[in-house]
Parts: sequence; structure tokens; C-alpha cells
Amino acid sequence: MSGERSGKRFVVVTGGTRGVGAGIARAFAEAGDEVVVCARRPPQAPLDGVEFASLDLRDPPAVHAFFGRLPRLDVLVNNAGGAPYRLLAGTDAERHARVIDLNLVAPLTASLAAYDLLRRARGSIVMIGSVSGTRPSPGTAAYGAAKAGLENLARSMAVEWAPEVRVNTLVVGMVRTELSHLHYGGEGGIQAVSGTVPLGRLAVPADVGRAAVFLASDAAAYITGAGLLVHGGGERPAFLDAATVNRTDGTDGTDGTDRTDRVEEADKEK
Repeated sequence: MSGERSGKRFVVVTGGTRGVGAGIARAFAEAGDEVVVCARRPPQAPLDGVEFASLDLRDPPAVHAFFGRLPRLDVLVNNAGGAPYRLLAGTDAERHARVIDLNLVAPLTASLAAYDLLRRARGSIVMIGSVSGTRPSPGTAAYGAAKAGLENLARSMAVEWAPEVRVNTLVVGMVRTELSHLHYGGEGGIQAVSGTVPLGRLAVPADVGRAAVFLASDAAAYITGAGLLVHGGGERPAFLDAATVNRTDGTDGTDGTDRTDRVEEADKEK
């Protein structure tokens, strides 16, 4: 980590060795920034223009030591996180607490350790949140609770640390990564899930990366305490497909006319 100022921003991406994190790191590198990713294990293949630093983000002394060695910091992306599928009653509270520790406490620890550097640089924090924090998250309830807390933390942090440090959240939906099959099944499952997204596809890591670069850029200089939805339009409400009122196939107990026709006929009878 040279730290030599050359007009580039210095960016740290936590958990940036694969998937969404790697996409974020690549996007900042392509924007001309100096990028360091930190995680417990190095990437399987080096990322062009990106340095790696070994760090366990659940070890507060190590986190503070890491940021204490940096000569400067302009952008911190708190991306590290994740959770296994685990029903609430299927395990004890301590295991769920570990998920919350990684997805909520670790970003807080990193942000506090980076605060002085970011304040001097008038820098920016980007939290990587999830739609799981905005809706029920069965099977990953602790993860969803942590992501909900993370977005709230970012809003409070944005107020406390303004105007020196901007803090925003990317609320990310489903992303196609090298581990997508673990969540959605094979290619058939991925395509089926993609069909539930209004834009017709899952995000790719570069989509999230470009959004992170925007939130950390001068183009977003007046944006702080915000949550930017990166979810392709979200999820079609399930009740729309379950309701029968607007069907034209006769399965709603009518003669096949749609609701608009029936309303018009009712108006004529008045």
C-alpha cells in the first residue's frame, strides 16, 4: 500500500475478494482509484489494479491497527458480510449473533477505525445493505435484521459525522455471482428467479460497483444518509398474481370480460 498521493482517491473495500465485493473493487480501480481489498483470505485470482490485505474484520484490535497504518483514506466500502441459510429455531442464539456481528458490528468497527482518516479527507462511507433488511427474510432472519440495522446505523452516522464524512447505503437485491447456484439452484433456477425481477435479470457485481462509485463521487456530493435501491425494480407483489379480479380467462367466475368492461357496463346501468 504505497499511499502516495497522485490525484487518485484511496479506497478500501472490505470483503472485496469475490462476488459483489470484487465487482465494487474493480469499478473503483477502473475509475482510476487506488484500491485495497481486505478479507481473511486472498482472492483466488488477483484483481487487476487492486491490492490485497489480510484482515479479520471481527477482530477489533486488528481492524484499528490496519486503518492506523494507512497514510490516508478517501472512501470506505463496508461490503463484507453474508449468512448461511439457517431457520431461527434450527440453532441457538449465539450462532445467529455471529451473523449480526459480521454484518452489523464489523462495519461499525471499521467505520470507527477509519473515522479520523475519512474526516481529514472529507471522505465517504458506502454501506452495502440488502433488500433482506426491508422485508421478511425467512431462513436468514439474523442477516435481514443486521442489514436493517446497518441502514439505520448509516443514517445516524451520516447526521453525526456531517459535514466532514458522507455516509450512504446501497440496498442491493439479487446478484448473480459465482455462488448464485447455492441460493437459486442451477441455470434453470437462476432464470426462473430472474423472471420475478421487473428488469428481467439478476444484477451483476458491476451494477453494484458502478452505484458505489457514484455514491462516493463528487456527483453525489449532496447525498448523505440515503439508501439507494439497486434491485432491478424489486419484486412484483404476490397478491397481483393471486388475485382473480382482473383475469380475462374466466377463472374469476365471470364470462371472460375484464374488470374495466364490467365497470363500464355498471356505469351504463345507472
